[in-house]
Order: sequence, then structure tokens, then C-alpha cells
Amino acid sequence: MSDLDRVRAASLMRAADLDALLLFQPEAFRYATGLDAGVASMWRRGGASAALVPAEPGESIAAILSDHQLHFGPSPRAAIELITHPIWIDYVDFSAVSNPEPAKRLQAAYRQQALGGARPESFDRDAVYGLIKDLLDSRQMKTARIGVDLEFLPAADFAALQAALPMVRLCDGSEVLRRLRCIKSPREITCLRQANTASEAGLQHMAQNARAGMARSDLDALWRDGVRAAAQAGGFAVSGDRAGIAVGPNLVTPDPVLQAGDLIKADMGVAVSGYLSDGTRTYCLGTPSPAALRLFSVIEEAFMAGLAAIRPGAAFADVHAAVLATTARLGLPDYHRGHFGHSIGASCGSEEWPFISASNPEEILPGMVLAFEVPFYLHGLGAMMIEDQLLVTATGVEVMNRLPRTLTDITLTEPAVA
Repeated sequence: MSDLDRVRAASLMRAADLDALLLFQPEAFRYATGLDAGVASMWRRGGASAALVPAEPGESIAAILSDHQLHFGPSPRAAIELITHPIWIDYVDFSAVSNPEPAKRLQAAYRQQALGGARPESFDRDAVYGLIKDLLDSRQMKTARIGVDLEFLPAADFAALQAALPMVRLCDGSEVLRRLRCIKSPREITCLRQANTASEAGLQHMAQNARAGMARSDLDALWRDGVRAAAQAGGFAVSGDRAGIAVGPNLVTPDPVLQAGDLIKADMGVAVSGYLSDGTRTYCLGTPSPAALRLFSVIEEAFMAGLAAIRPGAAFADVHAAVLATTARLGLPDYHRGHFGHSIGASCGSEEWPFISASNPEEILPGMVLAFEVPFYLHGLGAMMIEDQLLVTATGVEVMNRLPRTLTDITLTEPAVA
């Protein structure tokens, strides 16, 4: 289903003087339509799929997607105008026709399903742009002002789109899309909450089973084992993950081996329906060194100062300033980081706008889900970080994480029961 708030979209489009959004990014297409863009989106080019979102909430969203994907994606729950285009994959429903001779049965299926004829090498961008033109003409949008997600669309594909739609006033709709996506629907929040729960279960499983002599890849595997078990127990599916484990003092070793005294920074994310969580905890195999304890105490205090500043109506820049003011007061005036977190969702990575940065005057709003982080990356000592996943509410924030933020000696954790 689409998670796009049509009423809010209408307000944002009116403010930007847009008649509609035309979205090409696969993740934006899914956000607007609830449909997967399909295998043709792997090239991340304009024309594999497209979604038209009119500013008027009463007008239906239109989705242009491949004929192949129509067989595999979920049926849209809201009224969506579906338009298909052929891609290179020859796909036919063999079960729809009865004939004892396989070749004749297949030919009958082709004819019955109108699937015969040549197919493009991959997908035909210009043909899809022609479908977009026909769609806009049918919606009386021949000269409309249309916002395109230009932060995604390659320049060559945009030039071709301009040529295909010479009367349409195309402009950048990326900011409208960003502002829509930064406020999460209840379903999106549920996905991110489930993803965070699974990721933390994976961290707990990793900490309980990590031993000296294990490589970082072994820790990755332990974490994934815990994630899978938690998802199965919770009755939800994992659609992907992102593992960011640093082990020991050498931060450039490809697959370091865990040794006594090593720090383990585990910056992990699990995706549920494409929505990727983001959270980090730091561990040590044995008693941490005095230097690690001292610097981690700075992280802890700076994190709490920033967390206290996160509330609806506050500026993201003020949170960034609160963290840096604390690290400077605690003896690190030269420590500067471009951002201390970001929104999360179902984009092409774990970091989405808006960012908790010094240059961001935007207000923190209810409905945002943020990853708030304070890290040190110290080659020669190790990486350390605290990162929580937060839901901004009308009155404050809800911390979704349950694991302690402390620098945890994993030799003191109880081993998992076999």
C-alpha cells in the first residue's frame, strides 16, 4: 500500500506551485504506489517505472511499471491507474491454457494473453516517456507544472524527458518528496520498530556468542542468526540488512580477528518491507582500556546532551550544537562531525534527509523517525559509538532501543542457550 499522505502532499505541492509529482526513483515509486518497481529498476535509470501523483487528492495516482512485474508485485489497495510496458523478459502463464501438445499450448497462451512480438533489449525508456505523455494528456496536464525527482533522475534521462514533453513545465520536485518522506505513517513506524527489534536481538545474540579468535565476518554471521530468529518469532519478514562492525584498533583491516581488549563497534540495520533501521552499540572483549573508558564517557555525556535537545519544534542545528558544546567542554574542542544523525526510512541507504547538522535550521517534527548518533573513529584504539532510533512524538521522543548504551564487556554476558 502507498504510505504517501495525499492531503499533506497536496499542501506541499500547492506551496511549491506544482500540479503533480512525477517520480522515477524505485524507492519513491514504491512509496507513492505501494508497488515494487521490479527488476528493470536495477539500472537505476529513468523509464523502468514511473509514478504520477496529482496535487488534487481526489485524482488517482498512476503507476507505469513493467508487464513482468505486474505478475509479482502486491495488488494496490488504493485506486491506482496501472499502465504497463514490456521489458526484455518473456513471461507467460502456461497454466491458463489446456492442450496436450506443449508447444501448441504455449502458442495459445501467447495469443490469449496478447504477449507475442518483439521485446526491447532491457526496457524502452522513450516508449515509457510516450506513455507518460499520453497519461498527462488524458489528465488534462499537457502544460502542467510537474515536479520530478531530479535528485535521482540522471541528466541524460531528464533531457530525454524534456524532449518527450515539450509543453510540460518540468521542475525539481525533490524537496517536496523529501518533506513527504520525513514524516512516517503508522505502517512505516511499525516496520522501523520491527526492524530495530530484530537488529537488537541480533546484537544480543552476537554479544552472547562472540569469542576471541572470531573474525569480523563471524560476528556478522552471529548477528544475522539473531536477526532471523527474532523475525521468525515476531512473525515478520526481513527484506535486507546492513552490517557495519569494526573490530580492534586497526580500522582498515579487511576482516580483523577479535582479541582480548578489542573494541567492537556494531552499527547495524535491518530492513522490513524496505524500511531500514539504524542503531549502534559498542562492546569490548574483556575490560576496556583506560583510554577507551575515558573517551566513551565523553560520548555518553555528549549523547545525553543531544538527546535532551531533540524535541518537536527544536532545530536540528541546536541538537548538533549541544553535542559539540559537550565534547568541547570535556576536553575535545577540535572534535567536529558533519552530522550526528539523520532521518531513516526506505530510501537507497540508511541515511535520509533531514540531517542533525550545524547547517540545518529545519524544525524537528512529530512523526519523524531519527537515528541519533555520537561516534569516535580512532585508528590505533578502535571505533566507538552510541546510536539510538527515535520516534518524535507530539510531546517529546520515544526511544525504540532497549539495549544498554554502556561500553559492555561481552565476557560478562551470559552465553546463549544451545
